[in-house]
Amino acid sequence: MTDTATTPRASRFGLSAAVGAILAWSAGNIMVRQVPMSGLQIAFWRILLAAVVYAVAVRLSGRRLTWTHIKRTIPTGIVIGVEIAVFFVAIKSTTVANATVIGSLVPLLLMGVASRRFGEIITRFLVGTAVVSLAGVALVMYGSSSEATWSLRGDLLSVVALVFFAAYFALAKSARQDVPALEFQAALWLVGTVVLFPVALIDAGGVDVPTARNWLWLIGLLLVPGTGHLLMNWAHPHVKLTVSGMLTLGVPVLTTIGGAVFLDEPVDIAQVAGIAVVLGALMEVIRREARLEMLD
Repeated sequence: MTDTATTPRASRFGLSAAVGAILAWSAGNIMVRQVPMSGLQIAFWRILLAAVVYAVAVRLSGRRLTWTHIKRTIPTGIVIGVEIAVFFVAIKSTTVANATVIGSLVPLLLMGVASRRFGEIITRFLVGTAVVSLAGVALVMYGSSSEATWSLRGDLLSVVALVFFAAYFALAKSARQDVPALEFQAALWLVGTVVLFPVALIDAGGVDVPTARNWLWLIGLLLVPGTGHLLMNWAHPHVKLTVSGMLTLGVPVLTTIGGAVFLDEPVDIAQVAGIAVVLGALMEVIRREARLEMLD
């Protein structure tokens, strides 16, 4: 399926897979905070584990991971490798609410790409929503700035991760036109492993092999948020970029709730108001701009 201005309406299976990815990523954000390893080490070993598992899966399926697959996936692999490392460090440095709400601005960054690269229509309503959403994010950040787990460094890293994640979405959607989902996953994490290996070595001052307990956490991260990447990358050819981007708005709500329940992170009135503004404004975008694309 090609990605053009005349792309058929998104399939129900594609939309369901994208929603599943959002649920998996939200749970993964809570899990990362509880792993007793540095953010960079979590990122490297999780990506390495994914590279091995998906390479074996390709082999067992009777298919082959070719150089053509890898070459087509290199830009996406570099971007997601850096994004995961930066985001894992960010979520260890600031509140999960801030890290994920900042990340919810992904759809705003994707608007220009969706219009120019994939021929999707960007209206004045979308531009206005961007302004309203930025105000909501400011409220959330203000509400959590007095919390012990908040840090400006963590918030700035979240902004960097936001830019890389938006690039990942656009590059993955483009690459998936040429590379099947399973081969794409294998190549993606292989490239990510190569990118992060020297960074992980410097961070740990050598090879920091996880303990048996930490391996269990890493397997959990592969099974939960890692599967989220598989679901979203499978969905890309079936869901417009604006729609899949907008669905990421579910992540901050679910993660903030999880942070309050499992990490005892308080949520005050300013944060609730900010989250309501962000999600309310951008969910209206989904209703007005993407309803026909999402439903048959």
